[in-house]
Amino acid sequence: MYRCHCQFIPADVLERLACDPTLSQELCKNAAYSARLTQHLLDIRLQTEKLAGFVLENHNLLKLGDNPEVSVFDCKRTQSLPGLQIRTPAESSDTTVKRTYVETDHMATFLREVFKRNSIDDAGMTLMSSVHYGKKYNNAMWNGLQMIYGDGDGELFLDFTLGTDVIGHELAHGITQYTLQLDYDDEAGGLNESMSDVFGSMFRQWRLKQDAASADWLVGKEVMGPVTRERGYTCLRDMSAPAGEHCLAPQPDHFRDLKPGQDPHYTSGPPNLAFCTACKQLGGYSWETIGKVWYQVMTTAGLVPRMKMADFAARSRQAAGELFGNDSPAQKAVDKGWKKVGL
Repeated sequence: MYRCHCQFIPADVLERLACDPTLSQELCKNAAYSARLTQHLLDIRLQTEKLAGFVLENHNLLKLGDNPEVSVFDCKRTQSLPGLQIRTPAESSDTTVKRTYVETDHMATFLREVFKRNSIDDAGMTLMSSVHYGKKYNNAMWNGLQMIYGDGDGELFLDFTLGTDVIGHELAHGITQYTLQLDYDDEAGGLNESMSDVFGSMFRQWRLKQDAASADWLVGKEVMGPVTRERGYTCLRDMSAPAGEHCLAPQPDHFRDLKPGQDPHYTSGPPNLAFCTACKQLGGYSWETIGKVWYQVMTTAGLVPRMKMADFAARSRQAAGELFGNDSPAQKAVDKGWKKVGL
């Protein structure tokens, strides 16, 4: 069964910060609170995942509308979901509310214009977000039905809506929920997290009009707080250098270094690097070619909850040939990306 622990900040990072003797008692307390609250939210998602799986298996996904509605709710620093609905979020004086609406709407446009996808379920599903969740909550997550954003504590992490890649990453967990339904452990879990980093990075680059060469490929750059940055961490992850010391959560960058039982936030390193390498090798915009290869695999393979990375690599090589021709620059770039990480 698909069981996605789809929080943006890995649990072990929050737990490590909670026990860091060099941090103030308040910052440790904020990190510990965020770790506990995140775990509580994970339990809510299991029933929604079961429902999504039932719908897909029985082909009961009916079209809701041509364009998804975007709704924003304000939790007002409580843990009550979804919170108070904001009737005109695009006009809100609350910058977090307005930014969430604008960027979520842009994500819907990105999916529609680039991938011809109608919302995350391809049936016009409403994109619902709750902001100002919890008190200094250091995380963001997809709970199977909606997005949840914390404000951060202002020291370790900032408002999570500041990262367009955060928004894209978490909504992409919804796409995986309605396509491959990847499990959240071992190789499938690493692919699950990687799909979200891929879409989050593509969305960020699309918003900034960056090509593969000029993009920095950093994940979570905009939500790093001043205390975190003072320690030399510029991002949560780096798709171009997963093992970099500048990453708060460095990852293995080769398939041989993956170990059973590793958190998917770490096993996503090799497929992240494969995607980034392919994009840089080909050049141009990530979403125009290599991104479409990844999307084709996601949307044509069917429900493959235990997919292996070698299987995804083989399918992406095949998809590149089908979309852009055998022996094409795109197929060669995809091949180079996977070979770089041992696949």
